[in-house]
Amino acid sequence: MWYFPFTVDTPLLRIGLFGIGLDTYWPQFAGLKERLESYVARVAAKLERPGVEVVSLGLVDNPDAAYAAGRAFSRADVDLIFLHVTTYALSSTVLPVVRRAKVPVIVLNIAPEPSIDYASFNALEDRTQMTGEWLAHCAACPVPEIANVFARAGISFHQLTGVLDDDPQCWREVDAWVEAARVAAGMAANRLGLMGHYYSGMLDIYSDVTLQCATFGTHVEMLEVDELSALRDQVLNSEIENRISQFREVFDVQPDCSADDLADAARTAVALDKLAAIHRLGSLAYYYKGTGTDQNEATLASIILGTSQLTARGIPVAGEYEVKNVQAMKIMDLFGAGGSFTEYYALDFNDDVVLMGHDGPGHIKIAQGKTKVRPLAVYHGKVGHGLSVEMSVKHGPVTLLSVVETAAGKIKLLVAEAESVPGPILEIGNTNSRYRFSIGMRRFITDWNAEGPAHHCAVGIGHVAHKIEKLGKLLGVDTVRVC
Repeated sequence: MWYFPFTVDTPLLRIGLFGIGLDTYWPQFAGLKERLESYVARVAAKLERPGVEVVSLGLVDNPDAAYAAGRAFSRADVDLIFLHVTTYALSSTVLPVVRRAKVPVIVLNIAPEPSIDYASFNALEDRTQMTGEWLAHCAACPVPEIANVFARAGISFHQLTGVLDDDPQCWREVDAWVEAARVAAGMAANRLGLMGHYYSGMLDIYSDVTLQCATFGTHVEMLEVDELSALRDQVLNSEIENRISQFREVFDVQPDCSADDLADAARTAVALDKLAAIHRLGSLAYYYKGTGTDQNEATLASIILGTSQLTARGIPVAGEYEVKNVQAMKIMDLFGAGGSFTEYYALDFNDDVVLMGHDGPGHIKIAQGKTKVRPLAVYHGKVGHGLSVEMSVKHGPVTLLSVVETAAGKIKLLVAEAESVPGPILEIGNTNSRYRFSIGMRRFITDWNAEGPAHHCAVGIGHVAHKIEKLGKLLGVDTVRVC
């Protein structure tokens, strides 16, 4: 089994949870407070999962407790707050919590049961007891009040209405919010390495790196190709041999790949691992002509297998110094969908599919079968020659994502869902797949291009557009879904 010396871990996600009530009710209705507290405890249990710390403050029932809760969430450095509405509560019990915490808030309008048992309820002889029973079911009552106050206070919020138990739709939505928050936290903790320079003349890929940092929280580390070349010179023969063995296990190495090319690729792959470890990289975008310096030219010509391996273990690598697209690839990878570098290759009007792929690294964990390694006598549009990877994305549902910088100086997310379908591809030593869209190839092309993306995008397996839309809301950026 092949392995890598280190992995990239997603940071711990801290979720704040509090329920709301009205302390005036407690002496009036016996057992109501304890009943509502049990609801909040059940929600807390449902939110627990690996990589998530739930900071539950229980029931907040008056303004003083609200101020204390806001400070507690701030001290805990929560990434997201779930506000569980359990019964009627004053908006003054809510606003101080969220205003102080300054993180996205999801309002959970969660009923304890699908409906009140009207016959049993109306059979109660004690009207005080009846009122208490009603208050245990009236979670929806204060939600308009809370929404009004949040809107007037300029606080962005999101709503979810459902039932505490046996409501898969509701809890799938909760799970999607948690997943989106985890990805947002992962992007904020990401260290993006930029090595080399832009591909001359590709005006669409030139990026505002400060905007990327401000929007996603990403740290950018500027790297030198010379450092990678120096690390490459230090690689031992034993490390090269071990990496070639990994290559043969992981890839389908074609018979016409030369021993020298494999050794060059192995040397660079080992050096790339060391570079990623030194700078604690979570992603990398690179391009470098390398002309005039043989050492650097050799480094860049032999980089594809190593960058494919980095991509497979959660450190996505984009060629052509595509900053925006490596951000999209990282988002897709954090969602567990993969995230491979791609662009239009050709249109097949007979089969109504778009052929998409790219030279350079591919995400070998989302490949249909084993990724082939082929020798190329020339890298089209680039300096050098050597080994390249050829793969198709797994057949089945896929999602395309583009991180777009707009003319207004903002970021938006552009997303589309499709199917990766079998059929002939271009066997040219590049990643290459066939995608079919529910709206048809012609309309997809028109609608996607109309949003002004760069010509690259990221593709991952599964349909995750609804999660990406939630990520956009948490980040405060627009999301456009084409299909």
